[in-house]
Order: sequence, then structure tokens, then C-alpha cells
Amino acid sequence: MKRVTIKDIAKIAGVSYATVSRALSDSPEISKETRERIKEICAREGYRPNTLARSLISNRTNVLGLIVPDISNAFYSEVAFSIETYARKRGYNVMLCNSLYDTQQVDDLFNFLLGHQVDGIILCNSRDRTRDSVAKYFQTVPTVLFGDCNLDPVPSGCSAVCLDNGLGGYTGMRYLLGLGHTDVCYLGYRANSSTHEHRLAGARRAAAEAGAALHVIENPTDFSTTESGYALAQSFFSAPYSSTAIFAATDSLALGVLQAADEAGVRIPEDLSLLGFDNCFYGDLPKIKLSTVDQCKQKLAEAAVDLLLQLIDRPAEEPAEFSRRIIRPALVERATCIPHRTE
Repeated sequence: MKRVTIKDIAKIAGVSYATVSRALSDSPEISKETRERIKEICAREGYRPNTLARSLISNRTNVLGLIVPDISNAFYSEVAFSIETYARKRGYNVMLCNSLYDTQQVDDLFNFLLGHQVDGIILCNSRDRTRDSVAKYFQTVPTVLFGDCNLDPVPSGCSAVCLDNGLGGYTGMRYLLGLGHTDVCYLGYRANSSTHEHRLAGARRAAAEAGAALHVIENPTDFSTTESGYALAQSFFSAPYSSTAIFAATDSLALGVLQAADEAGVRIPEDLSLLGFDNCFYGDLPKIKLSTVDQCKQKLAEAAVDLLLQLIDRPAEEPAEFSRRIIRPALVERATCIPHRTE
């Protein structure tokens, strides 16, 4: 199929190439009537501007790169959606890539995105070794780390945004304590995750302040999945336990707890309260109604895009100012937590 060019539009409209170009860029140098007539011809003929040619002239593609570990993970799918919709409002499109938690893949994706001349990159949930492998790109392309604010200091050459996970753990535990639960099981802690370390530290601080018991069940796998939550909960229910509430480190783990509890004949919340962490969309489904700590994904997404555009839009002669943005969590009360009743 023959591509309609600006020369074709100029010939049909009976104007110069320059007039067509001015009309498409909404230049005030030509009349409103001429602009509208030319745009109408473009729409009718199926003309599309050559964005690659424009980017060569402006040195800007208005495309952002987004690297997530796994788009099938409900949290990252919601984050990606929020980033894309907000970026579009700011005049940018998003090129989405999955790293599958693979360090070499992240390095390859940086090269891929740079080859497609993205204006900036948001990297979600990078691990220490991953950050080290791609730090060489931070001086080449504006970069924002999503989920790495707890690093002190944030790696030089990039900005970062994350949830205050310590406050999230503290808020969740305080909520359970307020319901009268003085013996709580924290389920799914991963020792290889700084995010989990901060969440557990916050929960422990709240428990210590109240003189409450907090039992920790560690997740030995590398991922917080429904399957791992189910396996951990099965082990928990198979032995005598004193806890009256479970604080799951993620919503996906909490789903596994719900399944295991149903099979074990444990009623939630009548026999055991259950609190998650993330506020993924499925938590509000009628059969689930999971009480949880909200990561405020929309705020995280908007902060990440805003920080990236600040780096992109700075004048070339000015030094870059890198920022750290920490978002406060919120508590979402649904149906899986109720006050503890002592017999």
C-alpha cells in the first residue's frame, strides 16, 4: 500500500509543503479555515505524520520506556495501566517491557529502549544486582527507579519513587491491634527483599509499642504468589496456633491464605482475621472483600512520571536535580478483619 505523504496532501489542497506543515503544527501564520481544510484532507486521505522524522528534528520522541518484572502480576499490571494513562495525559506514549526478574534481560531492554530513542525510562522493582548492571545507563537516559526509595542513598544519576513500606507495616499492625488482636502472625516475609524488610520492621515496631506478640512465617521462595501463600498457610493451619489474625505481606499471599483456610475449615474473619498488603483490584471482589494496606498505585504512577518528565524537560545547560518521592500508604477496611472477641 502506498503511504500518503505530505507532498500528496499539498497537491490535493493546492498549497505548498510548508503550508501543510504549518497547518499540522497549528501555526498561527495561516488562517483557521486553511488549517481546518488541510486537516480534513489529511483525515480523509489517511495521512499520518512521520513521527520518526519529527523526532530527528526535535530530538524528542515523546515515548517513555517502562520495564516491569511481570505484567501478569496484578500489582504491576495496575501500575503499568496507571503510568500509561497518566503519561498520555502529559503528552507521552509508553513502550512496555517485561524483565521476568532477569538481570540480563533488564540490561538488554535498556539497550532496546535506547535504540528506539525513548525520552526516559521507568524501571520497576529492580534488585541490587540489576541496578548495578544498568547504572551505566543512568547518565545516558533520564531514569526513575520505581520501588527503590528505601535505598540510602538512591543510586546517583536517577530519581526514585516508592511507598513508605515501613509506615505500611506499622499502619496495618496498628489496625489489627485496634481490633483487639494481640497475637498476630506475619505471613510471607522474604529475607531477600528490602520492601519486605521495611514492612516487617514497621509491623514489629507497632507490636513492640503495644507489647503484642508477632510471629513471623518466612517465605523461602523468591516470589510472593498465591501458591506460596497457600503452602505457608497450609503449614500454619496444620499445627496448633495462638494467633487471632494474619497479616499477609502481600495481597497475593492473602489469596492463598483464604484458599487454605477454606480447606482447613477455618472461617475468615469469624475464626481468624486476615489483612493483606497492596490493594489489588481482586481484593474488592464480592467473594473476597479483603481488608488491606493500599499502596496508592495511582499516586505512585503519577509521581514516577512527574519525576521522569522533570529530568527530561530540564534545560540542557542546567545540571540534573535528582529526587526521592515517598508515598504514604492508606488502610482499606473491608470484610476480612473484625474485632477479636475474648471468651
